[in-house]
Amino acid sequence: MRVLVLGGTVFLSRAVAAAALARGHEVWCVARGASGSAPDGARLVVADRDRPGALDELRGERFDAVVDVATMSLPWVADALDALAEKAGHWTFVSTINVYADAATRGQRADAPLLAPRTEPTERSDTPDPDVYGGVKVASENAVRAALGERAFVVRGGLLAGPGDPHDRFGYWPARMATGGRVVVPDVPDQPFQYADARDLADWIVSAGERGLAGTFDGTGPRGTLAAVLEGIASSVGAADLSLVPVPPEDLLAAGVRPWAGPKSLPLWLPTTHYGMADRDTEASLAAGLEIRPLADTAADVLADERSLGPNRPRKAGLTPEEEAPLLQ
Repeated sequence: MRVLVLGGTVFLSRAVAAAALARGHEVWCVARGASGSAPDGARLVVADRDRPGALDELRGERFDAVVDVATMSLPWVADALDALAEKAGHWTFVSTINVYADAATRGQRADAPLLAPRTEPTERSDTPDPDVYGGVKVASENAVRAALGERAFVVRGGLLAGPGDPHDRFGYWPARMATGGRVVVPDVPDQPFQYADARDLADWIVSAGERGLAGTFDGTGPRGTLAAVLEGIASSVGAADLSLVPVPPEDLLAAGVRPWAGPKSLPLWLPTTHYGMADRDTEASLAAGLEIRPLADTAADVLADERSLGPNRPRKAGLTPEEEAPLLQ
């Protein structure tokens, strides 16, 4: 196949390009080239999608599969569709589970009610409001389906793990547990949790292009609990003297610890009001070919990536040793 990845230099989009190359496809990547490099063997087209008409040089090119991971910019999506949709054999749009109107109810499927689409101009941010982010993605999904019809594959990504993750959420845990000692974890043994290794989601996206798979799916793995994932990471990469110390949520909040992500946080810990985001019925996705590698493999690869970046680097999520120490008193 001739595959175009709108992106291809960072995390999931780079994993898609790498997966397509590994399967013997011709791969083109479109990116500014400022955030990273395309995989060896891919052709990089340098373009800034903030500039109207940035994709005009590709107008008229035919691609068997196009993959777009555009985040907070509906104009990016509209411009890409205008330039490329007519001759695209298959189109993947990577959306998000933030599109759902109900974040609390567990066991929902991809046909659950959505947020209202947001079509007005929206400023992009590294920490967008989830409802704004979700509304933009709903509008983008609608545009893709209107343009591509049965050639559209919409994947609503959940928590993604794996090497190259720019968000530092999953990676905090292998990095911290590998140092050993007493490790603070949230005392939420029943909190649901789902994730997908970005490389597995990328493989599924490439496979969907090969097969012409269409429809809308949640791009996350089997249902489980956060406690089981943290214990699995501890078993896979933890030091010999490691012990997990559960701390009640009310004590964490009183100490100023944030859930989910951000500075002074315990990543992946969710408020009960958002349990539905991490407990979705993904049987349709798994039946359609999404396969998730063993947790131990992801944890080991993420730890290696964390070590290559440096254990003392500034992080976007997690606790510093100074922040964790009082919680262990």
